[in-house]
Amino acid sequence: MLLANLSQQFQVRFSPALANKPKYTKPTSSKPIDPFENPSKGLFITDLPPSHFLLLNKYPIIPDHFILATKEYKSQTDLLEVGDLGAAYDCLKAYKENGEELFGFFNSGEHSGASKPHRHIQFLPVESMCSGIEEGKNWSVLADSLVKTPRPGIFTVSPSSVPCLTSPELPFTYFSSPLPEDPSSEHLHKIYISLHEQACQIVQQVTKSTETPQSKEESPISYNIGLTDRAMVLCPRISEGSKVKSRNGDLIGPVSLNGTILGGTLLVKSEEDWDTLRSDEAKLQDILYAIGISSTASEREGRL
Repeated sequence: MLLANLSQQFQVRFSPALANKPKYTKPTSSKPIDPFENPSKGLFITDLPPSHFLLLNKYPIIPDHFILATKEYKSQTDLLEVGDLGAAYDCLKAYKENGEELFGFFNSGEHSGASKPHRHIQFLPVESMCSGIEEGKNWSVLADSLVKTPRPGIFTVSPSSVPCLTSPELPFTYFSSPLPEDPSSEHLHKIYISLHEQACQIVQQVTKSTETPQSKEESPISYNIGLTDRAMVLCPRISEGSKVKSRNGDLIGPVSLNGTILGGTLLVKSEEDWDTLRSDEAKLQDILYAIGISSTASEREGRL
């Protein structure tokens, strides 16, 4: 693993388990094959009443990578509900109360890096995310920094305000809000809906998309969410990734990215991808530009 120099915010991690991870396909029936319907006893952790349970990820990125899933089948592309965000925060809070940190991420839509249609939010212990970082290198969860250091004159947020569009020195547009201490599930959901609405607006303005969702519950866009006990960040997505040229000029990839980008971690499934990205920051930046709405496109729309 290495820390890229892109604002010193991203680490690039080689994760061979991704090569075995199934690719998301939109369900063609009302009840698709569901790996969470009867989870393996070897993966099951515990019930989280009333509507969720926890289990270990079958394709872990790092040690103790786990999943929060709904007991009843609900679609990954439908909007999150109050109970989903309440259960997610309970996980974040439990780690915090034990003196540890946790990063949560949610992938929704065909361009988000999602792989399963049953609704689930994934969690990574921050201590494990820090493993392997070179001595002397500083790294922390990106989501937290995106609500700590707003650029003067661009946006203003506070725990009680309506979240606003943000634009740091990153290639893609995102929306973020700090979280108050011990927020209610309803408050978390209100923040989420506000971030999602703003993301939908910018995607429609930039892409001129006229596509409508199949139901009122379904999101019209692909997006990722990053969660800590202090921050919620949402990144609209228009591509899962892109191909890049290796050092010898061959095309490799595509390098597909999911919600771990909002934690400051880019996952690649082959050593060749990893070697290419860690040796050339320009290629890393090109991929980050390709996956979402670029900051320059947002500026052209007059949103920043």
